[in-house]
Amino acid sequence: MSIQNTSLSGRKKQVSNKEMTLGERLYIGAIAGGMATTFKHLFKKKVTINYPEETRPFSPVYRGQHMLMRDEEGRERCTACGLCALSCPAEAITMKAAERKPEEKHLYREEKYAEIYEINMLRCIYCGLCEEACPKQAIYLTKSKKIVKADTNREHFIFGKEQLVMPLDQAIQNTAKSE
Repeated sequence: MSIQNTSLSGRKKQVSNKEMTLGERLYIGAIAGGMATTFKHLFKKKVTINYPEETRPFSPVYRGQHMLMRDEEGRERCTACGLCALSCPAEAITMKAAERKPEEKHLYREEKYAEIYEINMLRCIYCGLCEEACPKQAIYLTKSKKIVKADTNREHFIFGKEQLVMPLDQAIQNTAKSE
């Protein structure tokens, strides 16, 4: 039996409904092909990694943990301009600016600083746009090979300034290395 169909181009197409053989109806060929693929993979070397004893090699362009940088005097570089939050496609960064008090001059470089700076790591896609948008070079995605531990509490994945600001001793070490 043949059916006449008209395609969208206007050309006629001959379609035939031929009867399937017994082998085609029982799907013997398809089952044999699937079993052949299964047996082919059965004797290959496994790619399982025994984590945490072993870790996968990281890519050379790996972007790791976020870090709010300090300057050579140990002061926070972030001026709470908000460009990193605006450039973030996942809207993972939130901040609140505050005015620096005279007694906090040794803590912050500019008159404004980020009183609250949070990154929701569950939303972050590690694209690096926050790093590129920052005019003060205050935020970096480090090359740290530290993997974030799994957790059942979503609040543990919202990193505040406590987790993000570069430790003061590390800022002093970086200054000593550059001199």
